[in-house]
Amino acid sequence: MSGTLEVRVLSAHDAAPAEAGGADRLELVNLVDDEPMSPEPREVAAVRSRTTLHLRPVVRLREGFSTDGGEAVRLRGLISSYLDAGADGLVVGFLNGLGEVDVEVLGALLTDVGCPWSFSRALDSCLDTDDAWAVLRRLPGLDSVRTAGSARSLEHGLDDLVRRARADAELAALVVADGDLHPDHVPWLVRAGVRQFHLDDQVRPGGSRKAYVDEALVGSWRRLIDTEVAHDRR
Repeated sequence: MSGTLEVRVLSAHDAAPAEAGGADRLELVNLVDDEPMSPEPREVAAVRSRTTLHLRPVVRLREGFSTDGGEAVRLRGLISSYLDAGADGLVVGFLNGLGEVDVEVLGALLTDVGCPWSFSRALDSCLDTDDAWAVLRRLPGLDSVRTAGSARSLEHGLDDLVRRARADAELAALVVADGDLHPDHVPWLVRAGVRQFHLDDQVRPGGSRKAYVDEALVGSWRRLIDTEVAHDRR
């Protein structure tokens, strides 16, 4: 399996340079007070018009990882609109009041949707991560789980994430390394079996969200990941 490079985009202007730089998948968000929230369906359509890459909008309307029945109806409507606008998959992540993966909400949102989806970094806020992984691996359609191994960042969770990935190849295949990914993290993650990587501000000049995604920066990460994966195969 070659490495998968996922890039967060904020608008249609980010899509073409991300694709040109070698991204494989796009996550589309609307940032509200630095929190990744659901974009408007028209933004999904705009990004779709600029790229052929696999596109996944975030499904989230409030801060935190909880929701309720009324909001779930709105979220289900958003999901339908996203797919109609050309989305290929979704990024979803909800926890219940006990700090567990909210299987009931996920079922209400994703039953019969028929597209692949990623579980968000809500995983890193679960009270029992072992139990959360066990639950997630049983959910239909899930093909990736975004995690830093810590509720803070990869700097703090790298050792735990590497340990988990080394111990379980099936888990490693689901991991999308996320949370201030640094180039120095990539060799350790690749050697542990991780093949999916998420980038955010790392591919914007100066790390500024006022700047668009930069093709050259995406390309530098593309080469790094490809080089490390090739070394690991030897």
